[in-house]
Amino acid sequence: MALTSAAFFMGALDALVVITALPTIHRDIGGTLSSLEWTVNAYTLAVAAGIITAAALGDRLGRRRVYTFGLLLFTVASAACAMAPSIEVLIAARTLQGVGAAIITPLSLTILTAAFPAARRGAIVGIWGGIGGLAIAAGPLVGGAVTQGLSWHWIFWVNVPIGIAAAILSTRFLAESHGPVTRLDVPGLALVTSGAIGVIWGLVRANDAGWASAEVVAALGLGVLALAAFILWETRAPAPMLPLRLFKVRTFAAANATAFLMMGTITSAAFLASQYFQLGLGYSPLGTGLRFLPLTGTPFLVAPLAGLLSDRIGTRPLIVTGLALGALGLGWIARIATAGVGYDQLVVPFVVVGVGISMAMANTPAAALSAVAPADIGKASGVVNTLQRFGSAFAIAIVSAVFAANGHFGSPVSVAAGFRPAITVAAGLSLLGAITALAITSRRRTPMHAAQRVVAEDAA
Repeated sequence: MALTSAAFFMGALDALVVITALPTIHRDIGGTLSSLEWTVNAYTLAVAAGIITAAALGDRLGRRRVYTFGLLLFTVASAACAMAPSIEVLIAARTLQGVGAAIITPLSLTILTAAFPAARRGAIVGIWGGIGGLAIAAGPLVGGAVTQGLSWHWIFWVNVPIGIAAAILSTRFLAESHGPVTRLDVPGLALVTSGAIGVIWGLVRANDAGWASAEVVAALGLGVLALAAFILWETRAPAPMLPLRLFKVRTFAAANATAFLMMGTITSAAFLASQYFQLGLGYSPLGTGLRFLPLTGTPFLVAPLAGLLSDRIGTRPLIVTGLALGALGLGWIARIATAGVGYDQLVVPFVVVGVGISMAMANTPAAALSAVAPADIGKASGVVNTLQRFGSAFAIAIVSAVFAANGHFGSPVSVAAGFRPAITVAAGLSLLGAITALAITSRRRTPMHAAQRVVAEDAA
């Protein structure tokens, strides 16, 4: 358990650890807002595109073998990130790092659950999930502390000895196992990945190149066409990576739309807040990480309570209320954000956002999985995890475009000018998520649903 949990912690940590280091990276090796955005999105998209395929490869080629390869790839990519001489090299290395994390994430859970009897798996998965939650909460704080105390390079160097040790120990102590061999949906993977990259590339480049430029129009057009082709292909694929038949269930479709918007909200808000705290308000990387705690730390307090409360009143009221609170808090921040506002004025709305999003995060995956048959839980969980990560990538692209259209990094005043409308868009995403959640059929969680919630949340 220690081996798989440590590797999972490392992969989950790196999803957000870079956020508080971005202004320092910008000063050190350069890069525009759009290129800094890609240091986050390259990782997120690689994980989103690879999770389902990695699980299938593990079943086919051997879970330990593929898992160890993922560890080594993540380790080598981390070293490449640390040594990156330019923002372009860093983005490429972050992409490879994301592929490694996409392999580690599902297979660490599969290997872990296979090592314990069924009677103990619920508790084991809960512990594994808590480790993932800790990594996500600690990411901005660890990134800020390491960046300020050492340098930004060390947020990547620290992965290298851990990854090497985990790979060596895994080959020695983890038993090899295989699962049912399924066909790989290579065309589906290629279409959805190219479509997402095309749309996000167009959004990122729109302000610099112009919305009517050939580059942006081509990227957006080809991206939309690829996504449309992906949907068409998935209706005919013999082994689809995204089983569209599941979306015929209203609650499953609504919960996935909500999950897409929910993760987009929290990730884009964190991305924006990091720039605002450091470049707009002048806080250090460590100070920024500490000020993130109302946003990233509240799940430890709120999520268990929200899970218990859903046993009484169902998931829908908590999801709708939580995302409405997220919209309220972000709108509040947008209203008061200036270049000179004190953190004492920001902390309360950030707590409101953290509490609200935590209520939704604790119940949205459970709502999705409770709507499908037990035989479809594995596929449904993969769909939820994939769409959450795509939601993060799309939201960061959208809010960054809004920021660039209204402000820049030149001065605290210009940072605040871009931050206000961009965080307003994040508030709109949260509000839209609350609206889509109204279509969820509210139900109380049974013990089976509780276990499903843990798997869905924490595989993310």
